[in-house]
Amino acid sequence: MAVGVCFAGFLSGNSGIALIEAIVLAIGIAIQNIPEGAIISMPLKMSGMSRGKAFMSGVLSGIVEPIAALVTVILINAVVPLLPYLLSFAAGAMIFVVVEELVPEMHSGNKSALGVIRGYNRLCSYDGIRYSFRLKV
Repeated sequence: MAVGVCFAGFLSGNSGIALIEAIVLAIGIAIQNIPEGAIISMPLKMSGMSRGKAFMSGVLSGIVEPIAALVTVILINAVVPLLPYLLSFAAGAMIFVVVEELVPEMHSGNKSALGVIRGYNRLCSYDGIRYSFRLKV
């Protein structure tokens, strides 16, 4: 969706977004999709699925992003007012995954407190969170 908003901003002409910025964002997200597809295909291959089917499953897992970008460009007037809600939903889904999956995993084993501290430090090291803390100071 971010790629779609960026390209729609470029196409509208009044947002100050250059074509190269939209292309760089699209390339960055495409690069991020490579390990994401691998995370999906490797367990499928190890469970006995053929190499081709496992690879195609990984590729198809990322197909939603260009489709969402295209839909966003087409429906930009309807999507822009909804962006805060859609992005909040995406952030909430990420927080749910962390709380549901990663926090219990950090508590397993002998070094559970150390895992929680490391996870908290990693969370606080993200630039967006650090930037928001700087704004409040």
